[in-house]
Amino acid sequence: MKNQLNFTYNTLFLCALILLIAVNIVGVFINDALIMKTMMSVFVPVFLIFFFINDKSLGIAFISFLLFSFLGDTSALLFLDDVLIEASSVLYILSYFFLLIIVAPKFKFLELNALVGTYLLVVFSIAVYFLYITYSILDVVVPNHNEVLLFGIKSFVLIILTFVSFGVYLNTQTKQSILFLTAVVFLGLSVMISSVNLYYLNNWSLELLYRLLYATALYLMFKCITDKEVVTKQPKYIELKEKYSSDTVLS
Repeated sequence: MKNQLNFTYNTLFLCALILLIAVNIVGVFINDALIMKTMMSVFVPVFLIFFFINDKSLGIAFISFLLFSFLGDTSALLFLDDVLIEASSVLYILSYFFLLIIVAPKFKFLELNALVGTYLLVVFSIAVYFLYITYSILDVVVPNHNEVLLFGIKSFVLIILTFVSFGVYLNTQTKQSILFLTAVVFLGLSVMISSVNLYYLNNWSLELLYRLLYATALYLMFKCITDKEVVTKQPKYIELKEKYSSDTVLS
């Protein structure tokens, strides 16, 4: 019965993701600015509604992540165009910091294999180098220096978050760590697609892809919270020691 309820709940949660994707596809094709801004602001509330059908509590760090993500999503409705990008960037950076607070205590770098640790450092260095190249290009192209600086900070926090999440996955290899890492990767991809769309192409297909990636990242984050690791208690075995006459010490 419990498994059936979990299956129904997981199905409802998946339906929430499909519903959000469908609505955003319609919004992008209609190409109405107000509708698109409004649709972006319903991601977090819709997932929360479906989450509270089965669960009743959330950690403070995750609530903070959702709060700042929601404020970042609604920033298009709250701020004017000249400060919109800067305000949303600050809010999203804060939301990523709270994800880092969630995963950082589980990161045991010194417990990793030396080869794995070296691999992580090499990947981290390559990612930082490409970020530096991208930042240098944008600093020349984009006239607003603060906007470029916030892009660099946001991307660097995401790189650290991905690095730590990958380290936790390699160290634990649990379902929750896989879900968390995948969600972070989708978040990073959504930010990258959004930046390309903002500074280079401004194409409706990239806008849609950004929304799909972001919605999937939120879905995986909630799945990570709701999917508890099941711990089965192993039965305790009592070791019986037989006593032989040869074990007796004669005085």
